[in-house]
Amino acid sequence: MKSLAELGLTAQGARDAQIAGLAVDSREVKPGFLFAALPGAQVHGGEFIQYALRMQAAAILTDAEGARIAADELAASDAALIVAQDPRQALAQTASLWFGAHPKTVIAVTGTNGKTSVSTFCRQIWEELDIPGVNLGTTGVEGAWTHPLKHTTPEPITLHRVMAQAAENGTTHVAMEASSHGLDQRRLDGVLLAAAGFSNFSQDHLDYHETFEAYFAAKMGLFQRVLSEDGVAVINLDDPKGVEVAGICADRGQEIIGVGRHPDARLRLTGQRFDATGQDLLFEWQGRARQARLELIGGFQAENVLLAAALVIAAGADPADVFDTLHYLTTVRGRMELAATRESGAAVFVDYAHTPDAVETALKAMRPHVMGRIVVIVGAGGDRDTAKRPLMGAAAAQNADIVIITDDNPRSEDPATIRAAVMAGAVDAGGSDSITEVGDRAEAILRGIDMLGAGDALLIAGKGHETGQVVGDTVLPFDDVEQASVAVAALEGWI
Repeated sequence: MKSLAELGLTAQGARDAQIAGLAVDSREVKPGFLFAALPGAQVHGGEFIQYALRMQAAAILTDAEGARIAADELAASDAALIVAQDPRQALAQTASLWFGAHPKTVIAVTGTNGKTSVSTFCRQIWEELDIPGVNLGTTGVEGAWTHPLKHTTPEPITLHRVMAQAAENGTTHVAMEASSHGLDQRRLDGVLLAAAGFSNFSQDHLDYHETFEAYFAAKMGLFQRVLSEDGVAVINLDDPKGVEVAGICADRGQEIIGVGRHPDARLRLTGQRFDATGQDLLFEWQGRARQARLELIGGFQAENVLLAAALVIAAGADPADVFDTLHYLTTVRGRMELAATRESGAAVFVDYAHTPDAVETALKAMRPHVMGRIVVIVGAGGDRDTAKRPLMGAAAAQNADIVIITDDNPRSEDPATIRAAVMAGAVDAGGSDSITEVGDRAEAILRGIDMLGAGDALLIAGKGHETGQVVGDTVLPFDDVEQASVAVAALEGWI
């Protein structure tokens, strides 16, 4: 039990209360709990205050609108009422105080693409340095301690509970993904960061944020609100927004470590050489040249690796020790992952690329590794940003030799309508001779692999690590890596 005062909260009338737990879902409220009634996209949480009170909630945290909605029920109740201008931020701070102990070193990375790879590479570097660390995000909690997650950035109660459990299980270092949704909804507030990273910025999630400006502002919350003034900002200066992000951080007085080919980068990439299985890097750390071998496909992986290395350094590791680990880094699940290889040597890769920029980046990154043709399988999700669908098709047509358009989590929408939008963008960008529409994703993968000859490669874009295809309200089992393996086995006569 903790008092409201211990949780940093002040109730109306200065009334205190003893709190037995926290909940954002009224169905999870138990006697003595604090219920957070938050504003939502469709319904205000104030509508559920009456149910929380019936479950004997000891306190209600909400905003003025929530208090107005449940005014009668609150007046007839003994529960303490906390009205906050920003109840989401108040909940995050409260959850941090409620759960207490966190791993001692926490870093976070935001950006349209690369968050999972960067955070996973951070964890892999720590592992090589014998530091018990985890990465937390899209793929759950992985590393020294594992735990499933439903969201890239969980709501504050779940996030701080998981952080406390990680600490209890011996984890000392955490690398987090900071999604724009999570930042906009203040889910990371209350987390003490040693460093924060910025990978890149391009179109995504406009169904939620509506404008590029709002989307960018949400991401900047990591540096302007969550990362303290004495934290370290690690920024990809090669991204068009990189210099602007650096300016924002400089205005707050944060130390900045620039990464990339930019002349101002402290960790500067000066050379890359590609081959069939990976790449060699030449880079400088504060003016001193270094070389490293990466067993990773895709030029963008160098940017992800160096961003991760700089974050680990910013969090206190010795630079020379960090650079010595880079050769041991392995492909992140569903991120340019080698899924299967034909007897001819043609390779099949699976990547989570689900934005126009990510598709373009992935295909361009593959080109130096591939002697023959590049085939790409691409689609777009339903109930999401519709404006990016033709751009997905265009990115595929402009950067691959053969394009197959298929379904990718159509959700409640008509799959044919989504495919038509992707197809329109592809045809406008590259003509129709090399573009095929195959609605069934398994068939698309089979046909794509069947097209491969010696020296060719296939990229299956969009779903990455996901193991389900969302059709309507149903999640059907579907794993791109598994489907690729089965298709190769069938075509080669192994099964």
